[in-house]
Amino acid sequence: MIDGGVVDDNLELVHLLRAVSVEFGLRQAEFAAHHGMHPTDVRALICLLDAERAGEAATAGLLGARLGLNSAGTTAVIDRLERLGHVARVRDGADRRRVLLRVEPEAVRLGRGFFGPLIDRLLAVQGTLDPTEREAVRRFLSGARAALGEQEPGGPKRGEGQ
Repeated sequence: MIDGGVVDDNLELVHLLRAVSVEFGLRQAEFAAHHGMHPTDVRALICLLDAERAGEAATAGLLGARLGLNSAGTTAVIDRLERLGHVARVRDGADRRRVLLRVEPEAVRLGRGFFGPLIDRLLAVQGTLDPTEREAVRRFLSGARAALGEQEPGGPKRGEGQ
């Protein structure tokens, strides 16, 4: 304990965030196993749904970057998801040369069926917080996400040592 417990309190939040991340990963792995998928396939579907919500063009390049995969690995994930009927390759209406990835409605239905009860429980927890508390949680999680994005795997933070 340093500085009257401040470091311990801060580390407790980091450990809780890590525990939540592990639990999410376990639920994703359960969903993947139940539906004959690889855990990376589930992360890919999440990335594609997040891109759609953000209004981003869901391309193979975007997916590969978000998953940290090379071109061959990204193609393998897309091929698996397409074979399972979870993703379709569609031509971009604005640029017919570009291929976009679309999560199929059945994949969304499967995800809602599995993750819906979990989301409902999380919304119930969120409902116990007042707007100021929700904003504090939002700031923390946004900051944590940004901090995690700054660290290169096995290397210095982005921008350091270059």
